[in-house]
This record gives sequence, structure tokens and C-alpha cells, in this order.
Amino acid sequence: MALTRVRAITLWSTLIVLILIAVVAVVIRIFTDWPNVAAGTVPPEDSFDRRYALHPVLAYVHILPGVIYLVGAPLQLSSRFRQRRIALHRRIGRVVLPAGVTAGVFAIVFGTLFPFGGLSEASATVVFGAYFVTALIIAFIAIKGRDVTRHRRWMIRAFAIGLAIATIRIWIVLFQVFGVLSFENSFGVAFWLSFVLHALAAEAYLAKYPRLQIARAA
Repeated sequence: MALTRVRAITLWSTLIVLILIAVVAVVIRIFTDWPNVAAGTVPPEDSFDRRYALHPVLAYVHILPGVIYLVGAPLQLSSRFRQRRIALHRRIGRVVLPAGVTAGVFAIVFGTLFPFGGLSEASATVVFGAYFVTALIIAFIAIKGRDVTRHRRWMIRAFAIGLAIATIRIWIVLFQVFGVLSFENSFGVAFWLSFVLHALAAEAYLAKYPRLQIARAA
């Protein structure tokens, strides 16, 4: 079953927008953290930026590999790219997959030790961080066993979860704009809502297109 052109354009446009949101968020994060780290200053105790200033290495061992994963994964999911550049597809995979695992593991560590949104954020980070890392490991084992279909399915699941980091920011902004939740309390709700919706979206996509590579029409 093939994606129609309109659906393919809509899907890829959505993915690109979410990736851009994530990348812009990282750029803002860097420009926010660098002055604090360089000067050795620490934001106030109730500041969102405080944990990044106090633990920059731990934070960026998660953030930077995460960017590599989110930027590289769409190419890996593109059947057109893979068919035309199979050797490059494999080389990129050797970078993207370990980057994703590294980002996922340190997301769990950082999110568990320093959750801005408390227990609700930490629990979502542990549950879906573990799911993300597990999905990548299963995908790796599958491709080593030349099970391309299983590899593809688990890579799509992992990418959907990884991309939720952008949707989380959208929900937080919406909660603030409409005054639904305080900034701190919005994190746990946004984490759970985004991860669950992305996981369900991945399963719905895989149910509708069980054999088609995600980017056949890209």
C-alpha cells in the first residue's frame, strides 16, 4: 500500500517542522548555557536553566547526540535515499544509531536526576527513554539478522519517540499561552502527552503501511 503524494508531502512537511523546532531549541539552549558555563555563574534555584549550568557535560552528552540522531534519521528512513545511496545509508546508520542510543541513555540519566517537572516528567523520561533505546537495539539486532522489515518497524518507532521532544515544546507553549498549567507543572503533562501520542501515531502508521518504507514518495 503506497502513500499518496499529498499524504507523503504532509508527512514529510510535519517531520521537517518538528525537526526544525528541536534544532532551534538546541541552538537557544546553547546560547543560554554558554555564558553561564563560561563565566561560572549559576541561575537561581527555581530557574529552568540552573540544571544545565550546573551539569553541562551530562546535559550535552544527551543533547548533541540527540541532534545528530534527529537530523540523520530521516535520511535513513527514506527509501529513495537508501536505494540510490545504499553504501552511504549504511555509513550514516553507523553514526545515527549509536548517537540515538547515547542520547536516550543520558536522557534517562539527566531526566531522572534533574527533572524540572518533578516525578511526572521523570517517570515519562524513564518509560519512553527506555522504550526508545530498546527500539534502537531491536532495530540493530534485526538488521544484523537481515530482517529489513523488522528493522524498519522499530526504527520508525524510535524516530517517532525521539521526535516527541519537539512536540513537548509545542504543548508547553500552548499551556502557557492559554494559562492551563504553570510552567513547571506543564512539563510532566507535556512529556506524557507527547510521548504517548507519538507512540500511538507510529503504531497507526505501521498498521496502515506495514511494508512500505516511510519515504517512498519523498
